[in-house]
Amino acid sequence: MKKVAIGAVAVIALLGFTSIFVVDEGQRGIVVQFGKVKRDAEGAPRVYEPGLHFKVPLIDSVRKMDSRIQTLDGQADRFVTSEKKDLIIDSYVKWKIDDFSKYYLATGGGNRMQAEALLKRKINNGLRSEIGGRTIKDIVSGERSTVMEEALKNMARSSELGIRVVDVRIKQINLPVEVSNSIYQRMRAERNAVAREHRSQGREKAEVLRADIDRKVTVMLADAESHARQLRGEGDAEAAKIYADSYKKNPEFFSFVRSMEAYRKSFSSGNDLMVIKPDSEFFRYLKQDGAQ
Repeated sequence: MKKVAIGAVAVIALLGFTSIFVVDEGQRGIVVQFGKVKRDAEGAPRVYEPGLHFKVPLIDSVRKMDSRIQTLDGQADRFVTSEKKDLIIDSYVKWKIDDFSKYYLATGGGNRMQAEALLKRKINNGLRSEIGGRTIKDIVSGERSTVMEEALKNMARSSELGIRVVDVRIKQINLPVEVSNSIYQRMRAERNAVAREHRSQGREKAEVLRADIDRKVTVMLADAESHARQLRGEGDAEAAKIYADSYKKNPEFFSFVRSMEAYRKSFSSGNDLMVIKPDSEFFRYLKQDGAQ
């Protein structure tokens, strides 16, 4: 009898323990009874807030789901623009459970991986629709925010999944590798052609400048030579005039000075040998008075 009592107490304790469940902060819970979501008196799915709750033991089962904002950040996908060009777009989605009952039923018992797979498919379809109506220039230059806003508007509430999309963001836009390489090669060829044209124009301008400078230098040298000859001619004329004026004033003295200069130049080295008659006019001022 004692064993029966102990067994009964244990069963009651077990039933009491299994009838209690706790929903943690940041979670929401629903109770499933015979495969159906338990509802309140008004027929609405009953969602349990964080705290201590009770359920029917052995009959009710509790499914706890994260009520916080989740981030879906998968692999980048390929999209086609209106001009039939491929783009590799990497995006992420912020979402949260809006209807726990629908979410539970649509995702096979609250399976998050299945929920994210379904959500990603819907988001990609929305982005594909928005990107398909725009060109690469529109998307890259200024309409990225518009694409995100339209995608967010279309996916603001995914009623069939019980999910609310909070935000959609495009992280990065790239061209496919084969397209990128082709574009880079074309850009490089264009830049090389422009560089060659600039270098050719630079060489042409350099030749023009050098020719112009050479012409100016030649003209300047010719002008300088002409001016120098003119100055030399004027100097020689002035010197000749001075000599002529001096000769007119005192021809004898002028003749004497010229003879002295001739003597100085002739005998400056000391080793010169001159064959000349003693009575030559050259020695006129070296003769003593009365000497023949």
